[in-house]
Amino acid sequence: MVRFALLSLFLSTTVFSADKPNVVLLYADDLGYGDVSCYGSKTISTPNIDRLAAEGLRFTDGHCAAATCTPSRFAMLTGEYAFRQKGTGILPGDAKLIIPTGRATLASIFKSAGYRTGVVGKWHLGLGEGGLDWNGPIKPGPLEIGFDHSFIMAATGDRVPCVFVENHRVVGLDPADPIQVSYKAPFPGEPTGRGNPELLKMHPSHGHDMALFNGVSRIGYMKGGKSALWKDEDMGDIFTSQAVKFIESAGKEPFFLYFAAHDPHVPRVPHPRFAGKSGMGPRGDAILQFDDNVGTVLAALDRLGLKENTLVLLSSDNGPVVDDGYKDDAVEKLGAHKPAGPLRGGKYSAFEGGTRVPFIVRWTGRVKPGESPALVSQVDFPASFAALTGQKGPDSARDSQNVLAALLGDDSTGRGELVEQGGPLALRLGNWKFIPAGQGPAINKNTNSETANAPQPQLYDLSQDLGERENLAQKHPEKASQMASILEKARNPAE
Repeated sequence: MVRFALLSLFLSTTVFSADKPNVVLLYADDLGYGDVSCYGSKTISTPNIDRLAAEGLRFTDGHCAAATCTPSRFAMLTGEYAFRQKGTGILPGDAKLIIPTGRATLASIFKSAGYRTGVVGKWHLGLGEGGLDWNGPIKPGPLEIGFDHSFIMAATGDRVPCVFVENHRVVGLDPADPIQVSYKAPFPGEPTGRGNPELLKMHPSHGHDMALFNGVSRIGYMKGGKSALWKDEDMGDIFTSQAVKFIESAGKEPFFLYFAAHDPHVPRVPHPRFAGKSGMGPRGDAILQFDDNVGTVLAALDRLGLKENTLVLLSSDNGPVVDDGYKDDAVEKLGAHKPAGPLRGGKYSAFEGGTRVPFIVRWTGRVKPGESPALVSQVDFPASFAALTGQKGPDSARDSQNVLAALLGDDSTGRGELVEQGGPLALRLGNWKFIPAGQGPAINKNTNSETANAPQPQLYDLSQDLGERENLAQKHPEKASQMASILEKARNPAE
C-alpha cells in the first residue's frame, strides 16, 4: 500500500512537471472576505472575480499568513511564518530587503523549474542593504531573490518614495533632480500634510500627514524626483498594463507572474472612470478598479490562447480595514456592506477576518469548478508549487506544507492545523480556533478595529460559531490546553 501511494505521488508529480502550467497570482491589498460578490456581498458587484470563481475553485477557508501586509508577503514568498524572523513587521519605505539573497523563494522555485518569473505592483519587503541611494542601482531586490523582471513600488501608496522601480532603477528619474528620502525629519521648503492642509484633496484621519504629493500626504518625507512621481489615479492602469506586458513577453516559456495590486489599500484614489460608481466612496470604487484589472488580465490570457494552460490564483494579503489613515468617506458610506462578511475582525486582528480572505484557483480543464472547505494558507505556496513543478520543497520553507491536492480540488481537507498571525498569534486545529490570553489593547484606536487581545484565553468552534462570539475556553478546558500546547510548540519548534 505504501509503495502504491509513493508511486501514485511520483506519477502525479511527473504529470504536473510535464504540464508546466503558467501561474498567475492576482494579489489584492486589504481585500476582505466579504468585499466581493462571489463571497456573498450584496452591496458591491465584482463580475470579473465572480467569473474566475465560477470557472474555478472557491475556497471558503483560505488564508493569508498574517493580518498585515509585510509579514503576510514574507511568509507567502518564503514558506516561513514571519514571526520567526525579526524585522518582518510593517516596513517603512526605506527599509532594507528582509529576504536574504540566496534564500529559496516562491520565485526561485519557479525559476529552477525553467519558468520566467516576474513581479508587478506592491513590494513592501524592503530594498537594498540599508541607507539606499534611490538615484543609483537599487539592489538587492526582487531580481536577487528569484525574479527575472520587476516593476514595483517600494512599499505602499501611503509611504515615500512615491515612485516606481523597474528592475534596478527608478522609472523616469531626472538625474538633475535627485531623490532624497527620510523617515526622521522633513526637508525644508517641501510641503507636508501637517503644514499645508490647503493643498490636500484627501485629509488624513490619523498620521499620514508628512510628504505631500498629488494632493495626498504620506508617511515619511521626500524631496526631488518630480519627473518620476506617480499619479495615484493612474496606478491601477499602470500596474495592470505592466502585468499584461509581462505575459505577452513570455513567448513559449512557462511563466510565473506575481501581480500585487495596491487596491483597496489607502490612499484610495481610483481612476476617474471608477470614481463614485460603487456608492461606497473611494474604498468601494477601488474594489471595482481591482475587479476591472482582474478582468483585463483574464482577457489577455484569453486573447493569447493561454487560458487552459494557466493556473490563476486570486487572494489578498490580509483582511479588510475601513479607516486606515484617511478621511475618504469609507466609514460614512459603508452602509450595509460587511467587508469581512460573516467573520469577526479584519486587518490587524487574530480573529478569522484578519487572515481568512478570498482565495480562488482556476486551471481550466484541470481544476473542477466548485467550492472547497479545505483549510489552506499562502504560506504553503512554496512547498505546493515545488510539487507542481516536480521539485522538492526547500528546507528553508519550514512552515510550508504541500497542499497541492487541495489547491487542485483533489482533497477537501487541506491542513490539519494553522498558525494565524494577527494581534496575538492564534491556532486553527480543524474547525477549532484558539487565541491565547494577551496583554495588548482589545481595540486598535486608530482604525476602530478589534485585535482579539483579551485577558483570558479564547476558544471557538467555527463549525457552529463562524463569527467567534461564544468563548468555549471554560467549557472545554482540555481542548484549550491542548491547543495552547500545540501553539507553543509551533511558536518555538525544536531546532
